[in-house]
Order: sequence, then structure tokens, then C-alpha cells
Amino acid sequence: MVTPPLNDSKNPIAVAEAALSAATSVMVVQSVVRTFMPPEFQGFLFSGIRGFLSRFRSEMTMVIEQYDGYAQNELFRAAQVFLAAKQSPSMTRMRVTKSPKENHFNLAMDRNQKLEDTFHGVKLKWVFVSRQVDSGNRVHQGRNSTAKHEEQYFELTFDKKHREIVVKSYLPFLIDEAKSIKQGKKTLKLYTPGSNGPYPSASGAWSPVNLDHPATFQTLAMDLELKKKIMDDLDRFVRRREYYRRVGKAWKRGYLLYGPPGTGKSSLVAAMANYLNFDIYDLELSGLLSNADLRRLLVETKNQSILVVEDIDCTIQLQDRKSETQAANMNLMLMGYKRQYQVTLSGFLNFIDGLWSSCSDERIIVFTTNHIEKLDPALLRPGRMDLHIPMSYCTPCGFRLLASNYLGIDHHELFGQIESAITTARVTPAEVAEQLMKCDEPEVALGDMVSFLINHKRKENEEVIEERVGRSQLVEENGRREEESSECEILEE
Repeated sequence: MVTPPLNDSKNPIAVAEAALSAATSVMVVQSVVRTFMPPEFQGFLFSGIRGFLSRFRSEMTMVIEQYDGYAQNELFRAAQVFLAAKQSPSMTRMRVTKSPKENHFNLAMDRNQKLEDTFHGVKLKWVFVSRQVDSGNRVHQGRNSTAKHEEQYFELTFDKKHREIVVKSYLPFLIDEAKSIKQGKKTLKLYTPGSNGPYPSASGAWSPVNLDHPATFQTLAMDLELKKKIMDDLDRFVRRREYYRRVGKAWKRGYLLYGPPGTGKSSLVAAMANYLNFDIYDLELSGLLSNADLRRLLVETKNQSILVVEDIDCTIQLQDRKSETQAANMNLMLMGYKRQYQVTLSGFLNFIDGLWSSCSDERIIVFTTNHIEKLDPALLRPGRMDLHIPMSYCTPCGFRLLASNYLGIDHHELFGQIESAITTARVTPAEVAEQLMKCDEPEVALGDMVSFLINHKRKENEEVIEERVGRSQLVEENGRREEESSECEILEE
């Protein structure tokens, strides 16, 4: 009996011995390298070895990272949604969540899990990788600390010969499928800056909660013509993608809502979100330390969203337009203090209609204010705030809508008296709604409304009288001072 040569690849004993010898050699080399070679050179060596060996492999791996610079990678988001909808025997762990206001479960791959997919006969292997990495030293409240964040990415492995199919067909298919899945079960979200501030984390720079605000254009106590004007403007905006591209403008629209407190500015924002099925990003400028922080937040906002800055006149002092504030900042720096908030007006405007405004599509920007006269004119011009919407006191039309919403009635003998009083009394829709909510009986609620309007008008008259008396006394005081000043001048002469 002839013993087969040890180097015959068909001999299983020879193959096993060769594999064992190769593994032993690799372990010896690794041990020697780690013992005698500095750590900074080990990575170069091992990566070079891996690169050399990869030339002989038939597979290639694509890495789909969560972030592309500052912005989130659209393909990463699409892969999350697409893979969560698939079931695979190779997966042993999944993350499952459910919000109290949602009717479905949200599934997602857990870290380091694998999933296999097939597309036009091509086998594809997915792996979700998640790990903690150092973000470097950060100063927080005067103390140095080492910050960590979670780095996430997908690895997609397939045969090299199918690269063109994957790039030109599979990945576009994945994005389209993810969009269809999200639209089919989309729950509107309200985003606020995350606990990690503008710095990237596993959940992103924004933290979402479900938006379940019931406001719609049908329930808003607004002038009917103004309401129709807003709805027509929104409809025109969402269907003009190619128009904005053709004229060379970023696909965005700015709305300024101004008026007294309680006139329904926040409710109008919610109605716009429900009407368009857009998420809302609530941007609090006073919590940001620099323009760079603002940039990190805004580039992470998604398309088809509404960015809201409420009470823009008092949220933050956008100081670079005011020399007095610049001087005050300089004095503080000379005294050894550093100003905490340094988001500048020029930096903020750059994100509204500058180069950075083109970082997302189909975005609506809404500012609200109680005092439009306090705003810098640079914020108000067309291209930044395209449509100025006055939110006024309650009108007879608004009252009828509120009465229908809260009491379920369209006519009553007291309507005429109430509407006549509303035209002269400055009451907000919120005040009217509060009165109507006090009783379910229309007769009692409307009677209380009449009393409220009478008392409200009396208080207004008293305030007007007090204001007039105060002005009269001020004029008399100024006149008396002028007379005394004149007498002194005569005596001096």
C-alpha cells in the first residue's frame, strides 16, 4: 500500500496538518510581533497582511457607516428599516420596542447579529457592528472628562463578481423598499436635542418622542381665508421639487408666526405637521455653545420635516449685529469671564438660506414670536421667512368653530351677543376655549362666556383709562419740570 504524499490537497489528514501548521505559524508570528514591535507599527503590519490575503479571496465587504461626515448616512438608515422587516434563521437576537401610542412593534437587528439575503440569485451577508469608542477629552462644567460614543455600521459581504449588481440594483432597491416600509407605518415624531448635545451617539444628535397632537386645519380657530392661504402654500411647496431645482434654490420654505400669546401658534405648527405628515424638530438655541454645535444638529435633520424655533425674539441674543453686546462680551473676556452662548446671527442665517441650507430637501422652517418688532430685519426678508402669518385675537368665525368643536353646536340664540362682544374685546382663542371647556351644557357654557366677555371688556376699559391718566400725569409732570427749568434760566440771567 502506497502512502499518499503529505502535500496532496485531496488527503484530509494532510489538509488538517497543513491548516494546523499554518495556524501555529500565524500564532507564533503574532506573538513575536506583539512582543518586539511597537504598537503603532503593529496595525500597519497586520492591515498589510490582511490586504495581501484579501487579494486571494473571492468575497468583498462593503462598510456602511452611520455617519458621512456630520450628516447621517441615508443608506445606513435605509438598511436599518429594510433589515428589520426581514426574518433570518441566522439571527439569534433582535431589539423590540413599542410606544404606547403606536399600534405596531418596532424591530431592529441587535449588535453583532448576522442576516442573509438573496437578490436576483446573489447571496448577501449582513452584519450589524456596534462598539464603544473614545470621543476625546471634553470640558464640562469646568472638569475634564473622557467622552465615549457608540459607533455603529453595517458590513455587507458578497462575491466580487456581483459588485455591479449590488451597487447599481440592490442598494437602490434597498432604499426604495425602506421608504415604502416607513411610509406604511410612519408615526410622526417630535425631536429635541439629545442628552449628548449635538455630538453624535447611537441614537443621533436628536431624541425623538411620538407626536400625537390632535390639531388639524379643520379644528384651528383661524380666519378661513388665512387658513386656505396657508394650506395652498403648503400644497404648492411639496409638489415643486423640480421647480426649486430648475430655478437653483434650496427646497425649503420659511414661515413666521407672530401674535400675542394664546393665539394658536404652536397648534398651527402641529396642524402643518399632521397635514403634510412631516416630523417636527424643536430647536432650542439657548442650549448651544457655538455655530459648530448648531451645524451638527441641523445636518442631522431628515428630509420632509419642520424645523421650529419658538419665541425666536427671546430664545437667544444673536449678538453679532449689536455693537453694544460685542462691547459687553469684550469687557467680560477682559475680566476673565467667557461668554457661555456664542451662536451668532450670521451663523444662524447661514443655515437658513446660506450654503448649509441645501443640506436637506423638502424642509419647512418656522419661527414664532410674540413681538415681531424685536426681531432683526435680517431674519424677516423673503428667502428666510417667506410667509408672515399674523395670529390674531379670536374672531366671530373662530368662535363658531370653537363652539362646534367643544360644545357640538352650530347655532344658538346667544351667538349674536357673543360675536358682537368678541369683535370689540381682545380675547385669544385659548381664552375662549378655556371658557367653553368649563361646562358640557351649551346653555351654561355660553352664558358664562357672555359674562366673561363683559368682565374682560370692563377690565380693558379700566386699563385704557389708567393708561390715559398715567400719560396725562406724565405730560403734566414734564410740563412742570420745563416751567421750573425756564424759571431757573431767567434767574441765572
